[in-house]
Amino acid sequence: MQEIKTLKKALLGGGAVLSRYFGRVSYRLKGRANLLTEADLRSQKEVIAIIKKSFPDHGFLAEEEDVRGRGKGPLWVIDPLDGTTNYAHTFPVAAVSIGFLSGGRVMAGGVFDPFRKELFLAGRGRGAFLNGRRIKVSATPELSKALLVTGFPYDRAEKIDFYSSFFSKFLRISHDVRRMGSASLDLAWLAAGRTDGYWEFGLKPWDVAAGGLLVEEAGGKVSDFSGLPWEDIGAYGAQTLATNGKTHPEMLKIIKKLMRK
Repeated sequence: MQEIKTLKKALLGGGAVLSRYFGRVSYRLKGRANLLTEADLRSQKEVIAIIKKSFPDHGFLAEEEDVRGRGKGPLWVIDPLDGTTNYAHTFPVAAVSIGFLSGGRVMAGGVFDPFRKELFLAGRGRGAFLNGRRIKVSATPELSKALLVTGFPYDRAEKIDFYSSFFSKFLRISHDVRRMGSASLDLAWLAAGRTDGYWEFGLKPWDVAAGGLLVEEAGGKVSDFSGLPWEDIGAYGAQTLATNGKTHPEMLKIIKKLMRK
């Protein structure tokens, strides 16, 4: 699949930019808790340039600019720096995330962590891989034995009590809950079996397009908080529940109950 070859090149190219600028850039605010660095922009420029060399007629949806219209044609969904707040503070948890859609479905996706040199790749029906080795979700059978991950959206200051209610409930029931600050890596690590479940509100398509496919191809499950799959790219990430499959029913039941309060 030519798209996967190009995907790999683009991920590594964007990652090289992030490595080069780490610890050397300042940031500005797009919102109270939404940061932007020069590395975001330069990584995105590099990623798009690489993809355009192979697919000049494809569309792009990128975090820092809606480059082209979406429609149902071939579409690349790009987060050139997922984990900007971490990156801006020299906290080395960030990644490049790219998903490729055809006919409105994610057909290939990848996440590259330049700090650990970990390249996660997936193709629909082809499996999920980490540095060329096939990966699978964990076999953790139930929530009481699970390690969970979450994140908080940009409106967390206004809705802190609501978001904290989910954190508190899952912290009481599970082994523990982590908060890394990079949704694409949260999903990639879940696909690799390092965690067992992940939930988050308010994500965007570029945060989850690649990671969602990684989880599914690794044998896990991804849904919104009603238990349904994302249908349109515009809805990707608004409600995100991703699990090894075994913890999905328990987590979904708790989320639905808390949503009703």
